[in-house]
Formats: sequence, structure tokens, C-alpha cells
Amino acid sequence: MDDFVAWFQHNGGVLDTSMMGITNFPGSGRGAIALQDIPENHTLFTLPRSLTLSTQTSTLPAAFGLEAWRKHKLHKGWVGLILCMMWEEAQGNKGKWFTYLASLPTQFDTPIFWSDEELQELRGTAVVDKIGRDEAERDYREKLAPAVKTRPDLFSSDQIDTWYTLHRYHITGSRILSRSFNVEKWEGEVEQEAEYVPEEDDNKDTKANTSIGSAMDVDDLGDGGKVVDEESSDGDGDDEETEDTSDIAMVPMADILNARYDSVNAKLFYEKHHLSMVTTKPIKAGEQIFNTYGDLPNSDLLRRYGHVDLVPCPHLKGALGNSQDVVEIRADLAVNAVCGDISNSETYQQRIDWWLDEGGDDVFIIDADPILPAALTSFIRLLLLSQEEWEKTREKGRPPKAKFDLQVSPLLRRILEMRLTSYETPDLEVDAKLLASESLTLNKRHAIIVRLGEKQILAGALETLRLMDAALSDVGSNGSKDKKRVVSGGTTGGAKSKKARH
Repeated sequence: MDDFVAWFQHNGGVLDTSMMGITNFPGSGRGAIALQDIPENHTLFTLPRSLTLSTQTSTLPAAFGLEAWRKHKLHKGWVGLILCMMWEEAQGNKGKWFTYLASLPTQFDTPIFWSDEELQELRGTAVVDKIGRDEAERDYREKLAPAVKTRPDLFSSDQIDTWYTLHRYHITGSRILSRSFNVEKWEGEVEQEAEYVPEEDDNKDTKANTSIGSAMDVDDLGDGGKVVDEESSDGDGDDEETEDTSDIAMVPMADILNARYDSVNAKLFYEKHHLSMVTTKPIKAGEQIFNTYGDLPNSDLLRRYGHVDLVPCPHLKGALGNSQDVVEIRADLAVNAVCGDISNSETYQQRIDWWLDEGGDDVFIIDADPILPAALTSFIRLLLLSQEEWEKTREKGRPPKAKFDLQVSPLLRRILEMRLTSYETPDLEVDAKLLASESLTLNKRHAIIVRLGEKQILAGALETLRLMDAALSDVGSNGSKDKKRVVSGGTTGGAKSKKARH
């Protein structure tokens, strides 16, 4: 890493080498280490915006021609940044970022590189539908490859089989997915500005946290601040076609820091001309310096970064797992469970269309919290309405209340049990025994950890449902209104649902 550090410093980066070093950590690879005790609010390194690599700082879009760039749809999604990085790396020592790009990984443990046999181990998990291999390869064939062929002056024919292959495309996309940041343009900054031009900084100490993580998977924080969110390369297709991805950037040095659940001790902030990595708490000498990509379920950690987190979890009574794990239940599974063979009838289709048009969700989220999603209960009740009740509901423009009763309970159980059968094996004990084997490959071990974590969430939901049934029986036998309210609150305490992401 000496060449990289020298390159970083030569190009305007400032690293506190007395405080921060770069080393390899067992189990997590290369990362940053505290060389001595570091106080809170200490700046570990800074770099100019011009050293970040994006479609704004690379000269390729301007050389290619912005009109032609848009004609080939290189401004949509992530294909433009991928092409910029491939081109910059192909420049060799003449390229501004060659030393940085040469320091990035060339192998990944993410599922996009898994075999079909290995992917089968992930069947039923939240990973499979979000890998996006087919979509990525379609972008390569329909956008990047045709664009490259039109400009032999920029993309030499003797370089195409080395730097612009489909495999290289996947490697570069994985680098972006796992290591990029969303670095917003400063107010007044000109789009497509190829080089950084110093100007008087009249913004007093304004900073924004850029450490929510990999720019390829974004969730809006909605707090009104200039916080760098994570953008999704595998997000909703329609959104990807329209959103502005020009803020997505590779940030040298910042991407060396690893992330681990509940361990963040440094964050990246941006100012008008510079980005700075600043400690958020004291760090002892010898400890690893962690940034954060958000506290994510293992399904997302594996898909984006190729690893999983295992820490003691309250919902597992202290056993190892990931407390952020979730299970996604698609609305079509709920429809099949409730309506059976007639789920495609016009009667039910009208209700489903109305639910979606009114902003209802087509994926319901179950997590470690022992509260079943209210939206799922409401959706079930919508499907159970008589024709007269349905017409009144549609007229009012409000979905049914999420009331838990003896009619809804068995349907919720059926949905949860059907969801369990979607995994390679629904039996939790089978996976637990498999994990004890020392002969497992890394990919299979990760797959088992992900699916076991999700099945543990479903097992907890089924236990919650059992307790709710018991409470409901007590209400029926005792006639207690107070207990009835408790039972009702058990399923409506939180609206955990979302639009589907693929």
C-alpha cells in the first residue's frame, strides 16, 4: 500500500500517519488501524473533491461527447461510472487514478459471482431476486459495449479484450457496489465539471456526513440534512432510469475502512472543496477504525459486500446472529394463501390494484421485533371483505383496520408456514447442524447463515402468533375488553412493509 499512500499524498490528500495505519485483519481483510490512542473528533485524513472518481471528475464523458453519452444512455443507472472506471484503468500509468484503481480488489465473494449450485443454497432468501446479474449484463450488451465500439479513438481495439470485457464489467460494478459514496455537489457546483477549480470558501464550517455507506444501495434518511445516502444498483428499475447518479463517487482512502455492526467510530464528512474522515469516539491503539454502511441484515451484507455479521442477539437469547435480519413476504404469497386457486379472479384483482394505487405495499417486512406487520393484517382483511364491504371500503378510500381475530390468525399462520417452505430446507435444526461442519465452503457457510437467520425470524413470528392466539382465546373465555385491546395491539404496533426492491 506504500504506492497508494504516496499517490494519495502526491495528489492533495493529507493522511495523519502518526494516528492511522493500513493493515490486514484476520477475517475482514485490509482495513485501518489506530497506531496510538485517538481522541474523538480527530481528522484522520482529508482529500480534495477532485481526487474522488465519478462521472463528474473523469474526463471521459466530455471526451466522448455529452450528447453521445446520453444517446447511449450512459447517464442512466451505473453503467456510465463503470465505463469511466474501466477507461481510467485502461490508461495505465498515464491515468490519474491508475495507482488507486490498482489497489482495489479483483475478487469478490458476492453472490453475483456464485455458481448456480451455490445460488441454490440461497433459495427463498431476500438475496436471490436482488442480485441483478441479468440486468447488469443487459446494460453491458445494450449500453456499454455498443458505446465502446463507436469510439475506437478512445477505446483501442487491442484493449477491449483486456479492459472492457463482461467479467471486468462485473468486477468494476462490484467495486462500486461495495465501496462507493454519494458525494453531493456543493451548491453552485457545475455539473460535468471535469477538474476541481479552487475558489473562496464562503460557507462557514458546513459539513455533511457521507458515511451512510455504499452509494450503490441508498435509503433516504429524510432528515433534511446533506447526508450521503446509499444508492441502489439493484433498486427499482423505474427509479434507476430517472434518478441522478452523478453524485456517486469512489473515494480513495475512505473505502479502506471496514464496517461492522454497531462498531462505527469514524465518519466521512464533506465540505465545499474537501472530504474529511473524522473520529466520532475515542479509539484505543491497536483497534480497528470502522466507518459504517448502515446496520444491515445479513442478506444485504452478503449481496453487497460478500460477508455476514455474527454478534450476540437478544432475539436469539444471546446466540450469534444479526439483530437486523429481516424476512420479506411478498404480497402475491399472501394473496395465494388467502384466495387460493381463485386469486387471479377479477374480484381479487380489483382489490389488489386498488391497494397498490392507494400506496399499499407489495412486500411486508418481518424483523426480530415480536410485532407482526399491521399492513399485512390490513391486506388480509381487504381480501376477506364481502362484495358490499369492499365497495364501501373503496368509496371511503381507506384500507380495513388491522384487527387481529380468529379469521385472520390461521391465514397469518398459513402465510408464515408457506414462506418457510420457500427455503432450501425449512428445518432450522438442519441448518444449525450444517454450520457445525468444518468442511463447508465460505459461500455455502454464508448462505446457510443468511437463510438460518431469516428462518429464525419466521420461527419467532410463529411463536408470537401462538401467544396472540392464546391471548385471543383468553379474551373469548373471559370477555375482558382490556385483554382484547392488548391482542389487537400486538399486530398493529408497527407498519413494517415496503415496496418491492429487486
